[in-house]
Amino acid sequence: MRKLLVILGVPIDNLTMAEALDRCDEFIAVGRATGRLHQIATVNADFVVNALHDPELRRILQEADMATADGMPLVWASRLLGGPLPGRVTGADMVPALAERAAQRGYSIFFLGAREGVAAKAAAILQERYPGLQVAGVLSPPPSSVLEMDRSVVETVKAAKPDILLVAFGNPKQEKWIRMYAHELRVPIAIGVGGTFDMIVGVTKRAPVWMQRIGLEWVYRLIQEPRRLWKRYVHDFIYFGYFFLQQWWAMQRGNALSMVPRETPPEPPEPPTPPPPSLPWPVLAAGVRLEVSNLEPFTREASQLLEANQYLIIDLSATQFLDSSALGALVALAKRARTKGGDVFLLHVQEPIQHLLDLLKLNRFFEQFADLPAIAAWLAQHQQSSPALASTAHGWQIISAPRLFDAATAPGLLQQVSAALDKGEQVIIDCSATTFMASAGMAALVKLDRQARERGSAVRIAGCNHDVLRTLQLVKLDQVLSIFPDVPAATTAPIPNASVATEGINR
Repeated sequence: MRKLLVILGVPIDNLTMAEALDRCDEFIAVGRATGRLHQIATVNADFVVNALHDPELRRILQEADMATADGMPLVWASRLLGGPLPGRVTGADMVPALAERAAQRGYSIFFLGAREGVAAKAAAILQERYPGLQVAGVLSPPPSSVLEMDRSVVETVKAAKPDILLVAFGNPKQEKWIRMYAHELRVPIAIGVGGTFDMIVGVTKRAPVWMQRIGLEWVYRLIQEPRRLWKRYVHDFIYFGYFFLQQWWAMQRGNALSMVPRETPPEPPEPPTPPPPSLPWPVLAAGVRLEVSNLEPFTREASQLLEANQYLIIDLSATQFLDSSALGALVALAKRARTKGGDVFLLHVQEPIQHLLDLLKLNRFFEQFADLPAIAAWLAQHQQSSPALASTAHGWQIISAPRLFDAATAPGLLQQVSAALDKGEQVIIDCSATTFMASAGMAALVKLDRQARERGSAVRIAGCNHDVLRTLQLVKLDQVLSIFPDVPAATTAPIPNASVATEGINR
């Protein structure tokens, strides 16, 4: 099972370069057999800071199949959090190492992105350095946003059928593009590699090895490109430092409080209550403290339960402290269960743990419940295969958006709303139950808004929580779509005569 350390809400794999390459071999074997894409992110401090403000990027990194520590700040932070990473596994080091492994084992690589000519030159250099390397294709599309990128890029990659796709669009565009098309690319591995192609061809020079080892590579890069990088580095330093100190202090405080003996007052007698529903899924209780020193037995038992069950309920009623490694273990378990179509539920989350989940922005990643009946009700609702719920009010057709509005669920909503528009109906898309919106979901909303305007109808968005609204604001869709705080406000607001063109979307 994956060993993860959570830093500012982003899980980082605790592994070496050799272990990362071995895992890539496993991904390719599975991907070739099943068509499943495994997304890999090489995470630095800039990624983490971006994820603090970008709910979509944060969720993508939380659900990545592998996330390596690309920057020394993450390694230093891991040491202070008690789960030290062995060192950096950077994109600049991984791409050449992966090319060498590919040449040895017959894997093909597609080079996508970077400026015109850079990707092709990088591919040629790696082919010369590692004889036998198969280049499945090279493509450097013109700059555009994720939502506006030409569909032909996807078709070109699909036709090439590579084993490894290297995407050099820069963060967060590359991570969002990979996630948006992961369900259809059928590429075993896709990695966002940022400026790695530039480093391979020498457009950007890497720091001397001694500077890399002591964590001063950023200084070398800053000297090369001061105008472009100084603002980013200052911004990242301030935000990363501030939020890391919050996490460190919360864990120090939680650690101290969990070690204070507590007297348990006698509980008053309770009236008899009906027994909880019988659930077919196992319940695993965690102890008062779950940390790196006692984590292995817990994760071993949880892994065994997930081998035989689709869902796992983790009872945290007695738990007062989780360290970063324990949080990483819960993320890994949830990811593993979701890969099989199941999930991990957190039961009876206590206040110290809830505070930590809120602080690290993991509160929307996990499904949390106060009791077993709530879990039973959730399963009954979400295991239905029926289309999105619909109703009418004040002449509007109200259709509920999916909980996870991404590439897997967007086509169903798109079809349902399009059918309503074809009948001349006005539609409100109720996002009150939506906890995550990906670029594929936003693309569906843009398409539906255009369809409605073409038909002289209207589509309104209602009930977005803070994260979903923030996701829309990052691409300025709040200035394009008709967004309302709730369904009653959307049903009663007048329809303006002037239409707004859905243009100028930036990513």
